[in-house]
Amino acid sequence: MASSETSGSRIELKDSRAAFFEAFPPSMLAALAWIGAMLFLALSAPLLAPYDYMRADVLARLQPPVFFGGTWDHPLGTDELGRDLLSRLLISIRISIVIAVIATLISTSIGVLLGFAAAYFRGLTEEIILILVDAQLAMPFMIIAIAVLAFFGNSLALFVVLLGFNGWETVTRIARGLAISATEQGYAKAVRDIGASPWRIYFRHILPNIAATIIVAMTLNVPGVILLESALSFLGIGIQPPETSLGNMVGYGRSYLQSAPWILLLPSIVIVLTTLSISLVGDWLRDHLDPTLS
Repeated sequence: MASSETSGSRIELKDSRAAFFEAFPPSMLAALAWIGAMLFLALSAPLLAPYDYMRADVLARLQPPVFFGGTWDHPLGTDELGRDLLSRLLISIRISIVIAVIATLISTSIGVLLGFAAAYFRGLTEEIILILVDAQLAMPFMIIAIAVLAFFGNSLALFVVLLGFNGWETVTRIARGLAISATEQGYAKAVRDIGASPWRIYFRHILPNIAATIIVAMTLNVPGVILLESALSFLGIGIQPPETSLGNMVGYGRSYLQSAPWILLLPSIVIVLTTLSISLVGDWLRDHLDPTLS
């Protein structure tokens, strides 16, 4: 009797483990672990950085990392000015993630507002908004960003706002379609019949019901913002010295690819793994939260 109960509990435990890994595959768990580590490093970067990320030491320039024969004084080595790469990498992760989050919030807000406006006004207003969406999709945003930064100059605030105008068109289409569908459902009609204002209908009742899909769109937009920031900083028109970012580190490291490849490789690996992890989590959220795939 005891053996049958033991075998039954083992079967239940095995089934629960199988169900857990089916819902949360190892690749997604690894992605979540990496994202959690990046968020922790971003939040605690000033505390964890062993040196001031702008401190230069010419006598220690181009020291290799520990795993390339360097010393523990600079575990990840130093750059061409003798600045500690571990400190710069931590601060770069912090700045790049903050920029990506703020820019994504800006683009999502723009997309939701325009999508709701198109769903509410319809007619000419909807046509104008959809034309703007098609125009945004037709133009390469990288060229627009280069032109704006070259014409208006570069500042951190302008750079973040500019990145916030990337990706809003996708959110606009999603918000418009979901809002039109939601307005025909019972709860929206009931709220409208009792005299609620359009603002209350859309933002107090419709938005919470479509928030899951909007969150998925936000998650899928973050990797694009990180890559765009990295590309612009790599070209020298993004984050400007003395500030640093992942793309900025890659841009400086390209001149030392043969003599000191670690300057470029370390931030490049962080960019690849971070964007890949966020994309994996975004795909997982879309599979589980998007009602059109259920």
